[in-house]
Amino acid sequence: MTKNQPITLFYSPQTRATGARVLLEELKVPYAMHVLNMKAGEQRQPAYLEINPLGKVPAVRVGDTLVTEQGAIYLYLADLFPEADLAPALTDPDRGAYLRWLFIYGSCFEPAVVDRFLKREPGSMNETPYARYESLIDMLEEALKTGPYLLGERFTAADLLWGIALRWTTMFGLVEARPAFQAYMARIDGRASVQKVSAEDAAMAAEHEAAAARLKAG
Repeated sequence: MTKNQPITLFYSPQTRATGARVLLEELKVPYAMHVLNMKAGEQRQPAYLEINPLGKVPAVRVGDTLVTEQGAIYLYLADLFPEADLAPALTDPDRGAYLRWLFIYGSCFEPAVVDRFLKREPGSMNETPYARYESLIDMLEEALKTGPYLLGERFTAADLLWGIALRWTTMFGLVEARPAFQAYMARIDGRASVQKVSAEDAAMAAEHEAAAARLKAG
């Protein structure tokens, strides 16, 4: 079976790949990491462009199956290991809301945050994938006010995706750190998987910074 095949995570610290690694830790499955130093541009080298022509992380290979894009990786891995109970089954009534939040993240939240970061004037509500930034953030807040998770009492892989994303976007002031967001982030940050990966990421990022500086110095 595919789920018994070796798992390789193509990874760089303190990037979107962080969440994919946290998910693997939550699933409690063995995996190997192929680490790329993005500060040295390794993600743009031909070897990795054969894995993902867009030069982005994360990417995951399970046996002969290669998956890229955050939402797809979360969906694939959480379904592959149902015993971890991080994804509602196909026939579960919660499945629709779970998929909705996974896809809102990539389809709406990231475009909205990028437009805001670049100070781009968004198009009309009919011309943007997220309608209005304010409506999107308000919708997220309302879901989390009744929490403690996106599906109420049920913790899923979608919470790892959103909890980590909110940590970074509020840290850089791209999203207002509303009380509901702060409480939600605290719940996600308190998980052992997040604490482990965050600590190891900090050390790895420092090593990558030093290595990139040495390369630049010649």
